[in-house]
Amino acid sequence: MKLVIDSLSKTYANGVHALKDVTLTMNNGMFGLLGPNGAGKSSLMRTIATLQEADKGSIFLDELDVLRTKTHVRHLLGYLPQEFGVYPKIPADKMLDHIARLKGIGQAGERRDIVNGLLEKVNLYKDRHRHLGTYSGGMKQRFGIAQALIGDPKLIIVDEPTAGLDPAERNRFYNLLSQLGQNTIVILSTHIVEDVSTLCSSFAIICKGEVLYAGDPEKAVAALAGAIYSKAIDQADIQYYRNIYKVISTQLRAGKLHIRVLSREAELQDGFVAAEPNLEDVYFSNIATRVDVNTL
Repeated sequence: MKLVIDSLSKTYANGVHALKDVTLTMNNGMFGLLGPNGAGKSSLMRTIATLQEADKGSIFLDELDVLRTKTHVRHLLGYLPQEFGVYPKIPADKMLDHIARLKGIGQAGERRDIVNGLLEKVNLYKDRHRHLGTYSGGMKQRFGIAQALIGDPKLIIVDEPTAGLDPAERNRFYNLLSQLGQNTIVILSTHIVEDVSTLCSSFAIICKGEVLYAGDPEKAVAALAGAIYSKAIDQADIQYYRNIYKVISTQLRAGKLHIRVLSREAELQDGFVAAEPNLEDVYFSNIATRVDVNTL
C-alpha cells in the first residue's frame, strides 16, 4: 500500500500553525517521523488517524480519500497515541475482547483466537489475566500495540512509543515493530534518533510544522561524509565557536564540552578532527536554524 500526503496544513484556534504544507509519501515498511517536541508530529498523526480535520491538503491511502471517508479508513487503521490510557481494573484479555467487539468482530470464538494470538505476538499471553493497572510501562506499550493490531490494519501509527522504556523493553519493542513493518505501513513518530536509525528504511524530519528533509537514513548520513568535525572545548568558550562555526550539537563529557561542527571546507583548523557522520548529525544540521542553538 501507499500513503500520499499532499500540502497538508493545520492551524489551531489559538493561532498555532501546527502543519505547514506537509507533503510526504510512505510505502509498506517502517517510516520514521523525527522531530523535537512540539514539531507537529502528533498533529500530523492525529490528522492521518482521522481524529482532527485539516485546513487544507489531502491524504490518500492507495485510492482511499482519508479525509473524506473516515469510517472506512478507521477499519484499516491501527493507532497507538502518545498518551495511551488503560482501565486499571480490567484484565488484558477482557479489554482486547471488548475492543475487538467494537471493531465489528462478532463471533466470540473468533475474538478469542484473535485476542490470544495478539497477546502471544506481544509476549503478554502469560499475563493475560492480570489487571492492566499492574502492568509496567513497557507491558502497557505492548498491550497498546496489540489493540492497534486488531482487525489486521493496513496502516499503523505509533506516536512516541519508546519514551520512558528501559533498554530491554525498548529492544523488545524494536523487534515487534520491525515484524509489523514487513507487510504494512507503520508510521513511527519520535524525537529519539536511535529509534529511526534502528528501525526505519525511510524517514522525514519535521520542525515547527514543516518537513525539512525526507529520504533514506543511510543516504542522508552518506551525504555528510567529510563534512562533520569535532572538538573538546571548555564550556566557557562555546559562544566563541558558535560565532565562527556552524555548531550543530554539543555534549558534556568528563567536564569538557564536545562540539560537532558542519563544514564543507577540506579541513578545519583550530584543533578540530574529522568525525564519522551519523543520523544525529543529519537531524541536528537540519533543525539547527529552526530552534534555539543553546539547546543543541
